[in-house]
Amino acid sequence: MKNILIVGGTSGIGNAIAKQLNSDHQLFISGRKSHNLDGMDANFIQWNSNDDFETSTLPEIIHGLVYCPGTINLKPLSRLTEEDLLEDYKVNVVGAFKVIKALLPNLRKAKGSSIVLFSTVASNTGMPFHASIAAAKGGLQSMGLSIAAELAKAQIRVNSIAPSLTDTPLAENLLSTEAKQEASAARHPLNKVGSANELASMAAYLLSDQAGFITGQIFGVDGGIGRLKT
Repeated sequence: MKNILIVGGTSGIGNAIAKQLNSDHQLFISGRKSHNLDGMDANFIQWNSNDDFETSTLPEIIHGLVYCPGTINLKPLSRLTEEDLLEDYKVNVVGAFKVIKALLPNLRKAKGSSIVLFSTVASNTGMPFHASIAAAKGGLQSMGLSIAAELAKAQIRVNSIAPSLTDTPLAENLLSTEAKQEASAARHPLNKVGSANELASMAAYLLSDQAGFITGQIFGVDGGIGRLKT
């Protein structure tokens, strides 16, 4: 049974990943609050990106790490502040850096482990009002590529998933009415908004031995919006 740490696993995509993996993995779930863990045999670690990540309650070997925390800070450039950029960077890049660095000894001991990061389609496709989050997630992607190169010889795989708008609590305001849902779906070639379970399935695959020859990749799970014009 593999030991998997899901940072941000108490809601949204992270929680969907936890539910998919719960039956055949030993889960360690980190977040600000331990909600949405009922019925799951998981160990909770309270953490937020302002703090160092403490590994003393984790097993010696960690086979998989998923970093799910994110932000949706959509503003026109005229209203975007330096504080907005710094907060997005702190949550998405600095937080991931802290966790990966702290867990590196545990990941090395697995002799074949996987790190999955969550980016955004907006880091690879120009979208208005996304400057702050696109910059932060773009930094996360680039950091992931560098770490993938550095850790490949240690048999630690690092990949990123770049979703488009996904139906999660984080996107609640963007999908709060039927009209907003229809408009958001219409922007995608597949005419739908992503679900947390669809993103979770991709993460579960990248954590599995079936993805053992995949590292340094950025996977667009985005309804086609990042690559297709229809």
